Amino acid sequence: MELSHGVEKQVSASTQNLAFNALLFFFRHVLNKDFGDFKGIPRAKRTKYVPSVLSRKEIDTIINHLEYPYDLVVKLLYGCGLRLTEGLNIRVQDIDFEEGIVTIFGKGRKFRKVLLPKKIIPEMKEHLERVKKLHTRDLKDDYDGVFMPDLLDKKYKSGAKELRWQFFFPAKKLTRIPGAKSYRRFHLHETHVQKAVRKAVREAEIPRRATPHTFRHSFATHLLKAGYDIRTVQELLGHSDVRTTMIYTQTLRHPQPKEVMSPYDIDDAEL
Repeated sequence: MELSHGVEKQVSASTQNLAFNALLFFFRHVLNKDFGDFKGIPRAKRTKYVPSVLSRKEIDTIINHLEYPYDLVVKLLYGCGLRLTEGLNIRVQDIDFEEGIVTIFGKGRKFRKVLLPKKIIPEMKEHLERVKKLHTRDLKDDYDGVFMPDLLDKKYKSGAKELRWQFFFPAKKLTRIPGAKSYRRFHLHETHVQKAVRKAVREAEIPRRATPHTFRHSFATHLLKAGYDIRTVQELLGHSDVRTTMIYTQTLRHPQPKEVMSPYDIDDAEL
C-alpha cells in the first residue's frame, strides 16, 4: 500500500506518520538499506486543534450528576486545572490545607504548586477523614501498603504504610501483586473516572463531547476570560512552552477592532 493512499482515504495525521516512520525503521534497521529519496512522498499535516470548553453552568450540571468521589475529583480537575493522572496521583502529604495549596507532580516528575479552590476545602477535609479510616482498616488487615513512586520503597522501608504516602483518591479494592502474595492499594483508576464523567455528561444532556481533560481546558479558558495573563495560566497548567498555552486563546471571542484614529483625536485620558 502506498503512503499516498492514506492521504486519499483521509486517514488521521498520526496514523499516516506512524506508517511512514515504521517503513523508515524497517528499511534502516531491518533491511539495512537506504530508504532513498522521500521528498516526493506526501506527509500528513496535523489539523489545527481547538480544545472543547464547557461553560460554568454546564460544569456545575455535570458535577451534580456525578456520584462521590467522582464529583470531588472533577471539582479538583476544574478548580486547579489538572490532568486526570495528576489529580489521581495526589498523595495525602501533597495537600496543605493551612496554606490552601496542593503540590502537583506532572510529566517528567516536574512539580508545581497550585491554589486549592476555597469552596471545596471543607469537602476535601471530610474526604480525608474517610481516607484515614480506610487506611486504619487496611493496617489492621495487615496489607502491604500503598504503591510507592519510583524506587522509594527501598529508601523508605515503612513509607508504604504511612498515612502521608497514601493516595488522596484511593482505589476501592486492593491490588494483588503477582508472585508476591501481597496486596497494595492503588489510586482510583482513570477509566472509572472517565466512565463516570461520560455517564454524567449523557444524563446532563450536554450537547458536546466532554472528558475529564475538558475541565482542564475550561479552567485555562475561564482564567483568560477573567483577564489573567497568559504567563500566569502557563505556570498554573505546568506548560514548559507558552505556545502550548496559546491554544486556549483560540477559544476566546475576539473583540471587534476599533476604528483607526489619529492619536491626536483620542481623548487624553485614554492614552
